[in-house]
Amino acid sequence: MYSLNVPVPGRVARLASDLFPYLASFDRVRDRHTLVCKRFEDDDLDRLREQLRHALAGQPAFEARVTDIRFFEDPPRGAAPVVYLAVESPGLLDLHRALADEFGAIEGIEGDDYVPHVTLARGGSVADARAVASQPLDPIEWTVSQLDVYDSSFRETAASISLPA
Repeated sequence: MYSLNVPVPGRVARLASDLFPYLASFDRVRDRHTLVCKRFEDDDLDRLREQLRHALAGQPAFEARVTDIRFFEDPPRGAAPVVYLAVESPGLLDLHRALADEFGAIEGIEGDDYVPHVTLARGGSVADARAVASQPLDPIEWTVSQLDVYDSSFRETAASISLPA
């Protein structure tokens, strides 16, 4: 399975590291921090890469901003709760909608249900999730000028697509 991810800046990884003492009680703490734009069920990388090049033609770079810490109390998949960094980005939302229209939306997590975020941890108590979410943070802003096709089988970036400024 592949996904189209927004690379997050090192400042986001440092923030996640700074939050580790609050995340240690969770069943699973993420060591790789990603921002998924769209998931794909296609297993042919060459075909997907060509379709994405066409779908992203003319897509300009856009702004993104980590604003605060939140959690999904009852996520549609996997262990709960899920603690995450909330991301505000009208450009990302527009891109997600366009890709969901073209490729289809995965029910429960895409389309109208899509919430841009960077997962920090999952599985644990809601009380612990609330404690993490109450931590203050300085917003982190960046310009998204590249998107990565991520291969979940090999846990690596399989292709990158640059966005013009």
